[in-house]
Amino acid sequence: MTLFHVHLYFTGSVFWMMQKSSSFMLPNSTELLSSTRSTTADLTVSLGVPRNRRKRYISPREMSALLDYHNQVRAQVSPPAANMEYMVWDERLARSAEAWAEQCIWDHGPPQLLKFIGQNLAIRSGRYRSLMDLVKSWHYEKQQYSYPYPYECRPSCPLKCSGSVCTHYTQMVWASSNRVGCAIRTCTNMNVWGSTWRQVVYLVCNYAIKGNWIGEAPYKMGKPCSACPPSYGGTCNNNMCYSGRTQLVNANRDGFKMAPLNGGKNEESLRSGKH
Repeated sequence: MTLFHVHLYFTGSVFWMMQKSSSFMLPNSTELLSSTRSTTADLTVSLGVPRNRRKRYISPREMSALLDYHNQVRAQVSPPAANMEYMVWDERLARSAEAWAEQCIWDHGPPQLLKFIGQNLAIRSGRYRSLMDLVKSWHYEKQQYSYPYPYECRPSCPLKCSGSVCTHYTQMVWASSNRVGCAIRTCTNMNVWGSTWRQVVYLVCNYAIKGNWIGEAPYKMGKPCSACPPSYGGTCNNNMCYSGRTQLVNANRDGFKMAPLNGGKNEESLRSGKH
């Protein structure tokens, strides 16, 4: 069956229309909220994320494919990136994505966690589409993006870019967003902008350190690996700063053991339309 890509710019969203099926992406991939002193450990507890491993809704094979695709996209950015970091899977981010996906709410959340992480969402209903089809739809937003600034999704009309259609892509290629964790959930019913969708497959991907900072490019342009953070020790792999690890092991179950998710930045609000 033929897949038609039809772009309808209501509230800045992209509508991927197919015969006998539907798929949406939320217009803004991250919510940049007020800074807070809460720790990530506090957030995971307040969300009720269980300390023991729960049933996964994404298979190991899908996890590997999703991670490989992110790194493929990151390695091939144009113009080339001088400081692109290799992305690894983070189980804590995956668990927080699971906790949100289980709510079956078509919106970014929860608010207290969005202060620290980036988030991409996608849903589909109708005929079968693979998980990677949903992830690739974020990459397709590259067509709407012009380096360097993420809010200039369509440079010919930047003042009309309040409903962003490229921030899923820029979050994927944000250089310092070197950790990702995703979950997929089938929702019996979901309210999607006033309409009830049934048997919806809901994908949630959480990223750290969060991207899409106002006034900043997703990465530094230059020779690959020429501006890697010192912690990488000068190691480069496939045009990316590389530490040698492919998955974070979260040994401490009481919270993340990592750098502050907000990178010590003062947060601002994106010029993005509300959905």
